[in-house]
Amino acid sequence: MNELQALDIWRRALVNSVRLEAPDLSARQMGLLLTVYLSPPPHTVRGLSSILKVSKPAITRAVNRLSELGLARRKVDEDDRRSVLIQRTVKGSVFLREFGELIAAAANQDDNADTSALPPEY
Repeated sequence: MNELQALDIWRRALVNSVRLEAPDLSARQMGLLLTVYLSPPPHTVRGLSSILKVSKPAITRAVNRLSELGLARRKVDEDDRRSVLIQRTVKGSVFLREFGELIAAAANQDDNADTSALPPEY
């Protein structure tokens, strides 16, 4: 698979997610959500900021949006009450599983997929 084929899979998955009226997440929000779900906890704003190499305020804004959507939640760290943990939710797990299914379906589409918008060397 080359980079254009990979991008086309991503495009098809995104288009299908829009058609299903899934939450519209920015790349930063999706990256944060995937990090929380695919890497071992605990997750803090400071730790996520370090992993993703973005500012703490940017992480806070992304967490705010994910919390509003019910895809992640905040919880005060009982060991350090100054720290807030970012945790998974059932709704977030379902969202990512379904999004993963969209990506898998896009990757498994037969070779007759419309590639007319891609460069000829594709």
